[in-house]
Amino acid sequence: MTQVDFYILPNDSADARLLLACRIADKALEQSQHVLINTDSAAESARLDDLLWTFSQGSFIPHRVIEAGGNGEFAEPVLIGCGIAPEAEDWHVLINLAGDVPEFFSRYQRVAELVDGNEQRRELGRRRFRFYRDRGYELNTHRM
Repeated sequence: MTQVDFYILPNDSADARLLLACRIADKALEQSQHVLINTDSAAESARLDDLLWTFSQGSFIPHRVIEAGGNGEFAEPVLIGCGIAPEAEDWHVLINLAGDVPEFFSRYQRVAELVDGNEQRRELGRRRFRFYRDRGYELNTHRM
């Protein structure tokens, strides 16, 4: 069963969530895991794409932004998409930055849900928490 971890950030900063997504992706990459970062918009995907190049000196995270209708074969271990997922079954970690639970979440061994202090995003995070809990998923909460 998919492991679900909620990471709760104290402040209201979209960049804090994106930087945490970069750190989680970097750690997963160190463990040879494939990662999909699910975003709410193409603009958020583009911002994350930029951050993955610059968030940490000396760190390189091979990644690609994917779009619907792509070829489905990806050499990069980290993908960024807006509501789409690769078809391969060997993807390990889903980092969800979107407001809703993606329908493909159960394909992943682990889901990282990132919630910051923004009241609207926090309420959406509570809804996602209830969604997973009501379906019997074991939930872990990490206050950052």
